[in-house]
Amino acid sequence: MLIPQLIGSYLFAYYLIPRYILRREKFLYVVTSILSIYFTSALGRVLIIYLSEPLIRTYPFEQESLLEIILDWKKLLFNYFPSVYVVVFTFLFLKYFIYFANTKQEELKLKKEKVEAELHILKAQLNPHFLFNTLNNIYVLAIENSPKTAYSIERLSEILDYVLYRCTDKYVSLYGEVRMLENYIALEKLRYDDRLQVTFKKDISQDIMIAPLILLSFVENAFKHGAGEDSGSPKINISTNYQNGLFVFEIFNTIQPINIDAPRKKIGLTNIRKQLDLLYPNQYLLEIENTKEDVFFVRLKIRIIDEN
Repeated sequence: MLIPQLIGSYLFAYYLIPRYILRREKFLYVVTSILSIYFTSALGRVLIIYLSEPLIRTYPFEQESLLEIILDWKKLLFNYFPSVYVVVFTFLFLKYFIYFANTKQEELKLKKEKVEAELHILKAQLNPHFLFNTLNNIYVLAIENSPKTAYSIERLSEILDYVLYRCTDKYVSLYGEVRMLENYIALEKLRYDDRLQVTFKKDISQDIMIAPLILLSFVENAFKHGAGEDSGSPKINISTNYQNGLFVFEIFNTIQPINIDAPRKKIGLTNIRKQLDLLYPNQYLLEIENTKEDVFFVRLKIRIIDEN
């Protein structure tokens, strides 16, 4: 029975299924499958009668003719089909189980690589954007021969060290992110006199892991499109809170009433939505409000499922 089983396995696994099923030619698949099953079952009967039986039986004895074997469909169906195709179907099950398992694993791998590639692109967009704004600030101080220039370069050096070397993982320490924001705020405040009021409230009892540079985009946006465009007395209020697995970040900044209808699809905010969709699908809520004439408010809530 080994030869019919091998032939049946090969026919279905490497010819019939790839040629007809995968091409959605179901009628031809049914017809050719019936013919293949009938042929291999008859072949099994032929091999037993003409090869096996002569080895164990004593001559003279009568043998069925090939025509009788082919026409005796009941014996082929009930006696030979099960013995041949229990092996064939077992082989097919194992082959396609392994195939689909490997395909699923490959799809997950490709999906992960795609997400990582997209995140890499998004971060590559963010870092030059942040660097451009910060260097512009230092440039202004340098032109004015401000004694704060060296101090600002030191702050920038610490920020770049964090951005380039300490936040390369998918998730980083929230404490590290907060420290980076403190440096950024201190650096930005060098541009302004006492007219700018910045408060940063931190209510975090324990460290958690969070995606890097997310919070920076909101803070950067508040400075650039809030304080940077407000010639009056701009205010920026920032707060962070973490309790019972829910992280909440809020940032409030004043804006010039003349800019209320200006487009708010800034580079940073557009970028951050893409990162949140990739990193926290169905885990976050982002609220951006401009309900008052001179206020722009952002609230980000993230459900921290895995902190490790």
